[in-house]
Parts: sequence; C-alpha cells; structure tokens
Amino acid sequence: MRSVTSLRLCGLALLAAACITLSGTVTTLGGEVRASSSLEERKLPMKFSWVGCQPNCRGWVSAVGIITADSPKEFDEFARGRQLGGATVVLDSSGGSVNDAIALGRRFRSLGALTTVGTSVVNKTPQGERGSVVPEAYCESMCVFLLLSGKTRYVPQAAHVRVHQIWMGDRADDAKAASYTAQDLMIVERDIGRLAKYTFEMGGAGDLLSLALSVPPWEELHEMSPAELRLTSLVTTDAVADVLPQQDTTAIPVAEAKPKDRDRFVSSVTEGEAAPHATKATKTAEIVVPTGGSATPSSAQPAQ
Repeated sequence: MRSVTSLRLCGLALLAAACITLSGTVTTLGGEVRASSSLEERKLPMKFSWVGCQPNCRGWVSAVGIITADSPKEFDEFARGRQLGGATVVLDSSGGSVNDAIALGRRFRSLGALTTVGTSVVNKTPQGERGSVVPEAYCESMCVFLLLSGKTRYVPQAAHVRVHQIWMGDRADDAKAASYTAQDLMIVERDIGRLAKYTFEMGGAGDLLSLALSVPPWEELHEMSPAELRLTSLVTTDAVADVLPQQDTTAIPVAEAKPKDRDRFVSSVTEGEAAPHATKATKTAEIVVPTGGSATPSSAQPAQ
C-alpha cells in the first residue's frame, strides 16, 4: 500500500455552461459582452484578475478556478502594487486544496475584502469597456470557505453554493472500496481541526462544518438553501450594493446565464503525479488538477 502524505477534498463541480461560450462571449441587448472567464478556465488552477467598471465606480477582483498550492503565492503577486483594501472578490470555483484555501482566505480577510459569487464579464459599450457580474455561478467545496473570508458576504439567488466532506481525492471516485491507513485518518482529522479553527476565526457557524461533513463523496454535493446560507453565517447581507459597486444598469443590462447539463468532477491528483489539463470522460467525469507541487505530511494539500 502506498504512503499518502496529502489529503484531497473531493469536489464534484458543476459547470455553468450558460450562454457564455468557450470563446468567452455573450450577447445582450446592450451590445457585446466579453466574459473574463470561460468554462475551460474554471477547470484550471485559480487565476486572479481586476475587472474595472469605469467611469463611475470602482472595480473588483475576479477569482476563477481551482485552489492549488500556488494560489496564495499567485494572489500575493497579483496584489502587489494594487490597492486592494476593502475590495470585493467575485468567486467562481469548484474548490481545491483545504490548507491553501485557508491561507488564501486569511489573505482576503487581512485586506478587509468583501466576497460574493458570480462570473465577471466585460461589456463593450460606446463609452468603453465596463465590467458587470453574471449571478449564475458556482462556489463549491473549499470555495465556500473562501466566501466565508469576506467581512461582508452576499450570495445572489441565481448562484449555487454547494458543500461536502473532506476526502482523499485519489480515492474519491470509489471511496467505499478504497483502502485507508492510520496516517490517512490522522491527516483527515488534522485538517478538519484546521478548517474548524478557520471557520470560527472568520465568523462562521458550526452548522457550516456540520452540514459539509455530513455529505460523503459518493453522494451529490449539497446545495445550500437561502435559510442554510443564513444559518451558517455564509451570508451577511441581502443587498448586492453592499459588496458590488453601483453602476448604470439601465444602459448596460447584466448578462443572463442559464445552466446547461450538470457535470460532476473529482480531483484525482496524487503525490508525485503529473497533472494534465485535459479531462477524460468516465462514469463521473474526472478532472486532473495541477497542484503546483507535492505535499508533505506537515502541509497537506487537500484538493477538491
């Protein structure tokens, strides 16, 4: 039996295909809209970009993709030279590494960031490019704990916030049949403890951990209801104006997105394995996600 030194958070991702195509464009009554992310980008390691909404408002940070071991460092590089204090982070992610999500969430909180769920788009208008947010987006698995890092947190009605258990990702596709060592159990329990500490630091409720840890990897992710979002303290406001800058939406309609087929994805990266970007079709489609480096027992890298 091989030695496992990293824990993977089994993430079952939903991709909002919507009217955003792989080329990243949609059309609205207000003219052409260019999406800042595509479906393919959502399956790749998390990327950060600044979306402006000039001339009448401040922009926001778009965070799209899977949280990997490189994500905290890449955010630090992105933030260097930018005034991000109190900025809004718009999330569209199927989760990723537990410990790296915790590190990234603490960076967000240190900036006094606000958080929400959505897909950022750029509207091409006669006055120039303006950013807007499509509310039809997904925040799953460890993304939910990034959402929790915001000092103010808003979830639009069209967004999907979904949770499930931490698990060994290399065995998540057949979790019941897999074998586990005492070391595996130690890693799981250790990281649950780290996640619990972080949750309370961010002002989250124990109900969030209880709900997430009750959903095993062989079941569908649990989509949280508006009441559960409130109960777990994931939502702190019902007003989008509390997290997103105001702009003239009468002249530039926000793109409407409609979900297509819902695909399930599980991370299957194990220590030392190469991680190509391509996906392969299986009973539950499998996505192999780059982690940016191998883990050690003292720094587990749970991934979705």
